[in-house]
Amino acid sequence: MNKPPLFTLDAYQIEESIGYLLARSRAMLTKSSDESLAQYGITHAQGAIILMLSSGKYSTAADLARDTYTDAASTKRMIDRLVARDLIKREPCVHDRRLMKLHLTADGLALSKVMPQVFCGVLNKHFSDFSAEEIGFLKSMLKRLLANNVSNTPSEKTH
Repeated sequence: MNKPPLFTLDAYQIEESIGYLLARSRAMLTKSSDESLAQYGITHAQGAIILMLSSGKYSTAADLARDTYTDAASTKRMIDRLVARDLIKREPCVHDRRLMKLHLTADGLALSKVMPQVFCGVLNKHFSDFSAEEIGFLKSMLKRLLANNVSNTPSEKTH
């Protein structure tokens, strides 16, 4: 049985669009993070890369580009800036010399320790009127949205 669409053209208003609201919210948080990180001479996006590398789950530019939904050229430029600032370094992979692994330098590692404090400060500022339960609900809904990131093309039905 087909469900009726949740979003219809006859009721569409940009200011009420979930995509618009998510984009505005992200822009607000990014701007606030940029302001908080200015004292360290980095942007929100650069801080995110430093934090991601410090997690140990990411080691290449391709890993970072894939998980941040950023194109490879933009990711490379950002990495170039961080390398120039001596916050990260590139090293050839032992198993495949064509592949460059990314590592934090001592300065990058020290800065990575500050990132959670800065990002938490920004979140605490903007979510101060939310309850812990509301934050948990919002996170669960966003995780569900991300998990639903599959093609919604109708599958062929066999009878």
